[in-house]
Amino acid sequence: MNTASKIALVTGATRGIGRETVRQLAEAGVHVLLAGRDLERAKAAAAALKGDGLPVEAIALDVTDPASIAAAAKEVGQRHGRLDILVNNAGILVDDASKGVSGQSLATWRTTFDTNVFGLIETTQAFLPLLRKSDAGRIVNVSSLLGSMAEHQNPESFIYEFKGVPAYNVSKSAVNAWTIHLAHELKDSGIKVNTIHPGYVQTDMNKAGDQQNGELSVPEGARTSVRLALIGNDGPTGGFFYFDQVLPW
Repeated sequence: MNTASKIALVTGATRGIGRETVRQLAEAGVHVLLAGRDLERAKAAAAALKGDGLPVEAIALDVTDPASIAAAAKEVGQRHGRLDILVNNAGILVDDASKGVSGQSLATWRTTFDTNVFGLIETTQAFLPLLRKSDAGRIVNVSSLLGSMAEHQNPESFIYEFKGVPAYNVSKSAVNAWTIHLAHELKDSGIKVNTIHPGYVQTDMNKAGDQQNGELSVPEGARTSVRLALIGNDGPTGGFFYFDQVLPW
């Protein structure tokens, strides 16, 4: 993809993989809108990247607030008239790992799905008219290998026994299913829709107390999102990826 004058928006981008995705896209020449629930935090994160000479601006966007989503879409339309890349990065993990699948409260399931699924869908729906104005729209949905139903049923997979965060896992399975359906709907539009597994990354989500877990650095964790955001017209759509690897649903 020719990145000159491309406009991207990354949700949940004030820290971690989201912020690094903003950095890498901006380093590739894309003008990136760094979106966060807290506008002041988004401005601070954007200012730090702009201080490095990168084309980044802040925007307020809370994916659980319909009014915030609508306002952000309106603002992007007024500022730029279109959107070329949407990276749905915002996500939460609030499961109590000691309670198993049957013991998670309904509040946990609802809170998880409000952000990870319904917020992602509503954000995509709001920005789709602007993506349709792009010559080569790209949607990247950040999922997880933990959303792979095939891997959860595969005794050889390292996630086979990893059932401690079921609301998170199932929410990512829903993201994968949404991706397949949206990609099919948009297959003749030029807009490509894919979902990615960032890897087991050293982020706050994978931190237990003072113990930092994870196999990959944050820059490595952002690479798959960036790659799919920048694919050309001959690139894939409706897939689930980790770096160059196609993952099972």
